[in-house]
This record gives sequence, structure tokens and C-alpha cells, in this order.
Amino acid sequence: MDSTYFRWGFPGKSRQIFLRFLMKDIQSIRIEVKEGVSAWRVFYMEIRGQGEIPLIRTDENFITRKIEQKAVELAYFLRVPIEVF
Repeated sequence: MDSTYFRWGFPGKSRQIFLRFLMKDIQSIRIEVKEGVSAWRVFYMEIRGQGEIPLIRTDENFITRKIEQKAVELAYFLRVPIEVF
């Protein structure tokens, strides 16, 4: 089964980001966390042969729970593990 990822990027020639891959190639959902004064979290989807695709990045603590919940839901739907770094 194919999966398609589309996102608008920065204005310019390569503004559209369009990726297509097989769902079986999705290896994991990854959350990268940096704590401290300038804390942030990044939510990635790791694809075999294509590396990591960043999905969401946030600096705001109040959104953290929502992002983590979405990561859990997506990992459950795709039946892949969640990795936290």
C-alpha cells in the first residue's frame, strides 16, 4: 500500500514537498526532545531508504502533550514503534 506525504514549503521554485513511499517502509515514529531554557520537540517519521521526515517542531510546552498524543495515534495506526531521543 502506498503512502503519500505532501506539504507546502517555503515560497519559491521548490515550494511543494511531495513524497511517496510504501507503508511497509515506515520504520518508526520518532520524537526528539531538547530540554532546558530553549526547549523544543521534533516529531519525525523514519522511512527505510529515505531517512527521517520531520512532521512537527514546537518550542511551546503546552502543545507537547498534543504532539505526543498524535505520535502515539500515528504509531498505533501504522503499527510501528515510537522512539524518544
